[in-house]
Amino acid sequence: MEPRALTEGGIGKRAAQSLERFLALESAGGILLIFASLVAIICANSGLHDLYEGLLHLHLTIGLGDTVFDEPLHFWVNDGLMAVFFLLVGMEIKREMMEGHLASIRQSLLPFVAAAGGMLVPGLIYWHFNAGLPTLRGWAIPTATDIAFALGILALFGSRVPLGLKVFLTAVAVIDDLGAVIIIALFYTADLNVPALLQAAGLLVILLFMNIRGMGKLWLYLLVGACLWKAVLSSGIHATIAGVLLGFCIPLKCAGERSPLRRLEHTLLPWVTYGILPLFAFFNAGIDFRAISLHQLSDPVPLGIALGLFLGKQIGIFTSSGLLMKTGFARLPEHATWREFYGVCILCGIGFTMSLFIAGLAFNDPLLTVETRLGVLLGTLASTLLGYGWLRLAMNTQSPERRVAIANDWAKHREGM
Repeated sequence: MEPRALTEGGIGKRAAQSLERFLALESAGGILLIFASLVAIICANSGLHDLYEGLLHLHLTIGLGDTVFDEPLHFWVNDGLMAVFFLLVGMEIKREMMEGHLASIRQSLLPFVAAAGGMLVPGLIYWHFNAGLPTLRGWAIPTATDIAFALGILALFGSRVPLGLKVFLTAVAVIDDLGAVIIIALFYTADLNVPALLQAAGLLVILLFMNIRGMGKLWLYLLVGACLWKAVLSSGIHATIAGVLLGFCIPLKCAGERSPLRRLEHTLLPWVTYGILPLFAFFNAGIDFRAISLHQLSDPVPLGIALGLFLGKQIGIFTSSGLLMKTGFARLPEHATWREFYGVCILCGIGFTMSLFIAGLAFNDPLLTVETRLGVLLGTLASTLLGYGWLRLAMNTQSPERRVAIANDWAKHREGM
């Protein structure tokens, strides 16, 4: 892969602007995610425990058409607000596939192979510890990278990070999201309600027709999308899939109008980054460590998740990428060293939002819920500390000439936007 195809000529002016805005927002969002997680853990392990649990199970009644949903706040965050997050994921994937880092085979080969390795090896590690057990259902939990956390840690190094490494991490995380969405659709669905599924299919046809006709009225897409969410929820498929489908149907280009997809993405990104994801973290990261015994740390579920994230991610991504680069089908990102590249591979073991989300779909047992959260937090913490420490040591060895080259790369990137 030509590194400059990713950082300069390979994407247009608009794509470069979107990348810059995305990196800035997601990095700041990583700090908020950490803060919200810490607040949740403090609440769950202090005198606020009962208040925290009461908030999670506080019921909220909302009527949609002829259907009334009386569900706890935990449901509205995980199945409602997270559908908006998946809408953003769907639009992001579509944009990257049409004109961004995944727009051509040459551009997308390295992150695609890296993401595949980064999903396969963690899944195999989890399988090793849970083979033959009912808990094997959680095999997909350690397969996803949390881009907000990972970019937040990488942002601590500022412009000392080669731009190509940030682009690589972003592309891998985008493909990770796509893989996680496919996994949820295929493996984490309840019994199907055929009439509701047919209704969802009909609404999807309407959205596709609107897209083909070049209709740019976002309110129409959102209205049909809300109906699609309701139908998908009733069908037995997880409701957040409706968000991804709607995102794919929002037109990227529309004659005589500013891109509807870009407008909606620009509007939703700060809400998702600063609101929805921190809320999700607060509602899902609260582990009561007082109820956990030391022997639980060696149980198959937390062990498989923690090692899958910490070891599986870095081994899978670095090995698959290294083989591709050694055979000449791709190149190391420009101005990056193998040590720095490996540091980014370690950061890919930071799994939070998508990992916790899949964990909620995989298990309903309260004990397993606690163990999955414990595994995700341990794997994420280990990847964060080692990844930051490794990169700090690697970047301290940068020569003055290479630091100037990296800074010039960032300057050219900004000038071209």
